[in-house]
Amino acid sequence: MKAMILSAGLGTRLRPLTDVVPKPMVQLAGSPCLKYTAKLLNKHGVLESAVNLHYKPEIIKAYLGNGSKFGLIVEYSMEDKLMGTAGGFKKLQIFFENDTTLIISGDALTDIDIQDFYRFHKKKGTIATLALKGVTNPSNYGVVKLNRDSVIEIFQEKPSPGEAVSSLANTGIYLFEPEILDYIPPDSYYDFGKDLFPLLINEKIDIAGYMMEGYWCDIGDLEIYKEANYDLLNGRVKVDLPGKRHAGNIWTGSGIEIHPRSFVKGPLFIGDNCVIEEGAEIIGPSVLGDNSIMKKGSLLRRSILWNNVRLGKGVHLEDSIVGEGVHLREGSFLKGEVLIKS
Repeated sequence: MKAMILSAGLGTRLRPLTDVVPKPMVQLAGSPCLKYTAKLLNKHGVLESAVNLHYKPEIIKAYLGNGSKFGLIVEYSMEDKLMGTAGGFKKLQIFFENDTTLIISGDALTDIDIQDFYRFHKKKGTIATLALKGVTNPSNYGVVKLNRDSVIEIFQEKPSPGEAVSSLANTGIYLFEPEILDYIPPDSYYDFGKDLFPLLINEKIDIAGYMMEGYWCDIGDLEIYKEANYDLLNGRVKVDLPGKRHAGNIWTGSGIEIHPRSFVKGPLFIGDNCVIEEGAEIIGPSVLGDNSIMKKGSLLRRSILWNNVRLGKGVHLEDSIVGEGVHLREGSFLKGEVLIKS
């Protein structure tokens, strides 16, 4: 089995964070989202991957490299113009044409059991299997209706409120047999949800639906992005966060300085080489990225700081996201903000 890590999207709903990095590189608990995908593939023995690129490709390539630091072998496919999810897959036909292929997003957070998913797919013997998850608001997703044999009867792409055939969401995680490539036109923009799956259903070609257990989150907007961070801190995702874990769901990296007369309350992630000065307070769920500094009397509540952030004396920051390298001036009071370095 090989994998395709979808990484070409623009991530417009995560602006302004995606004004500076592509969506797979948005930080979750101190690490790019893409790191969790790469480690998941390695954990389940899916070691050969292709990554499609379009927006700020150099950042992803610099981070993943040849994949060796994650125990992977990575190849890249540059899309000068977006090809769509299925079109990007077709562009890599030579890489995938002899293998079962796992499709997974570089910008979604999941701990899906890939091996169990693979066993289910092979048992069903279908050309494609979609991983499904129950959701409360189906109108944000593609949703499906299954028959008793776990075969998809109906596929709806983002139905209007009240019109969804079920609450089973398409997670964007798929297993495909090579023959599926024959149904995707070459050199064309083509989408799995809008084009390919409806075509297969109309032609009476069985697609299976796998009810995944565990965690899945499509990080579609800034509020969901914050919740994904908080889910990591609260242990709702089966991943290993870096650093040392303490009571109260507090993770700390190396080289940190926490003044004895400061106050910290989990769940928290505090990255490497952070400094928390006297009288500073962190109230979770919050993230303090590597090399960040909280000066005397500053307060961080339910917020996410990326790396190299500095909170000046007396800064109060609540329900906010602060991008890499931002320095907040002494006495600033901010709530519900999203800040990036200009």
